[in-house]
Order: sequence, then structure tokens, then C-alpha cells
Amino acid sequence: MDTPTVSIDGAQRLWKTRYGIAASVALDNLAARSLQHYGEWVEQELDLLSGLVQDGQSVLEFGGDYGAHALWLSRVVGGNGQVHVAEPRRLQFQQLCANVALNGLVNVHTHSVWLGRETGTGRQLDGGERARCASIDSLGLDALHLIKVNLPGTLVSLLQGADETVRRFRPTIYVRLGGIDQTAAEVKALKDAGYRCWSHLPYLYSADNHAGNSDNLFPGMVHQNLIAAPIEARLEFDRLREI
Repeated sequence: MDTPTVSIDGAQRLWKTRYGIAASVALDNLAARSLQHYGEWVEQELDLLSGLVQDGQSVLEFGGDYGAHALWLSRVVGGNGQVHVAEPRRLQFQQLCANVALNGLVNVHTHSVWLGRETGTGRQLDGGERARCASIDSLGLDALHLIKVNLPGTLVSLLQGADETVRRFRPTIYVRLGGIDQTAAEVKALKDAGYRCWSHLPYLYSADNHAGNSDNLFPGMVHQNLIAAPIEARLEFDRLREI
């Protein structure tokens, strides 16, 4: 059983997901396949964040995932909060904007940029396209409570461009880690910034998925994630392993 769809002119154009409507996209990656078959994407990430994100807060995502998690974040932070989503890939950015518009998410702000250390330069992406680069500091955010990094292997460069913002707001940071060689550098960068780190391994498939689909397309597949909190916040994640 797949997630319910809305047909337009006889074609299935929209998916009804757990947190709103999503425009159908090519099933060439895991996030798209999960949204079509389950009406959600890595729900266990949101289960962890649900105890941290609150009404009125500001959140920044790097990597749009078609707005799958931005739809949830928009609900949680409410009308007094803000969700900023940076998506450097052109088609993914357009699809993100479409889903934000379809759901009327006036508190979601989209940015067609690659977040890193430098600002204004171009970055070569897969497929030959170039993306405009920006630092988090250059965004001039008035508040920031959570940084959620969905693009693996980008954290170190992102933090290098967020020194002022991180020092000022001390946000919680939740990141999909890069490969084994990158992980040590990512953990070191967080600890150097005064953060404690815990490992989080969310499964891509949830038996309690929105579509009620019992067919597991992602057997045994997990994200290698990490959640980091400022030392002074004194947060504890008792069920997670501290690194």
C-alpha cells in the first residue's frame, strides 16, 4: 500500500504525506521513494527533535528533501517561528518551493544557496550546475535554535561560515554525518565549538508509517546521524551514546 495520491488530468501529481501535500517527483532517490510509499521520510529523526523544537523558535535546514521535514517544522514553530531551508540544487529547490506553496507555509523561507565557509562564490554540483555559496553568518538571522544538516559531509565547512551565529545563539545541531574519514573531523569541529555530541541511528523505514505500508523497501538501512548541544545547555540524551 502506497501513500494516498491526488490525481490531476488522470495522472498522479500529488502525494498526501503525514504533514501535508507534496508534489510527486522522480523516484530516483531514497527520500522521494519514502514519500511515495510511506507518506513520510525518516520519521525517527523528527521523533528525536520533537522534544527540542518549540513554538516561536527559528530553525535552519541545509538540504531540502522536498520539504518533507520543513512541513513538520513549520507546524511546530508556528506563526511566531521561522523555518529557513537552504537547498543549492536547482530542481530540488524548485520542488521544495512548490511544496511550501502548496501547503501555504508562510513561516518557511527558502534559500537557493550552498551553505559553507565562503560567500558569493560558485560551487560545482553533480551534473555540472553551479550553485551560489553563502555562509550562515551572511543570512543575518535574528534567532536560531536548531541547525539541521541533511547533506552528509558538509558540516565542517558549514560551521566555518557560522562562527558568529553559533557563538551568539548556541543552537542545537543535528547532522547526517559524512563517511568514516569525515566523521572524526566533524565531531572535533563541534567539540571545538563547545558542544557535546551523541550518536543517533534512525531507521529509514518505520512500521508505523503514515501510509500503513508493511513492505520495507529499506531493510536495515539507517542514517549515521549526530545530535550536538552546547555544553552550557546541560541537555542529556540518556538513550543515545555520547561520543
